[in-house]
Amino acid sequence: YSVNADGSGGLRNLSEHPADDGNPAWSPDGTRLVFASDRGGNFDLYLLDLSGRSQPVNLTNNPAADVFPAWSPSGEQIAFRSNRDGDNEIY
Repeated sequence: YSVNADGSGGLRNLSEHPADDGNPAWSPDGTRLVFASDRGGNFDLYLLDLSGRSQPVNLTNNPAADVFPAWSPSGEQIAFRSNRDGDNEIY
């Protein structure tokens, strides 16, 4: 969800899915949101374009748990934690 920072309302559901969604991170320009979701059976990272409100796109599509995304300052890369090599590492 998002809400106006001044508390004046504006509550809206951003991911609109019954799966567990979490760890959201706004892109530096504020037009995109990356988040972790188990909507595919395990936690992958999904990208949501907030300007067009399109369906989220699965970025990682891996059987590992991919979580805690963070944008690079330029908005060209996303770092995240994954256990895809047997223990938690930063990718």
